[in-house]
Amino acid sequence: MTATALKKERDRVDIQNSQAWQKVCTKADLVEFSGVAAWLETAEGAAQVAIFYLPGQGAADELFALDHFDPFSNANVIARGIVGDIKGAAVVASPIYKQHFRLENGQCLEDEEVKLRTWKIEFKGDEVWVEG
Repeated sequence: MTATALKKERDRVDIQNSQAWQKVCTKADLVEFSGVAAWLETAEGAAQVAIFYLPGQGAADELFALDHFDPFSNANVIARGIVGDIKGAAVVASPIYKQHFRLENGQCLEDEEVKLRTWKIEFKGDEVWVEG
């Protein structure tokens, strides 16, 4: 069996398992105190994820993953938002209409009815893995 065939077989298994961890990038691909977008395969189909790296916050609190899709502008732009802090909570401001979303749980601060999906994320060595 070729490497390509093995990869395709593995990808099918991962897609069927909605809880599969997937390598999305390396630590070198991240920008400190900023966001990057990544593609994730899930049981429901492909998803775009916004990944934020806040070094120095403690191992459990330095990586965050939210949906990249902004429900207010209907565009995939969350990773391009400005990272900041509001009342001690790390947030990202959408670059379009400036709504703030908590990185910890995806909650919109301006509209309590809106919440972005969050993803489990962690470093495995220098690799960044997201649970899809």
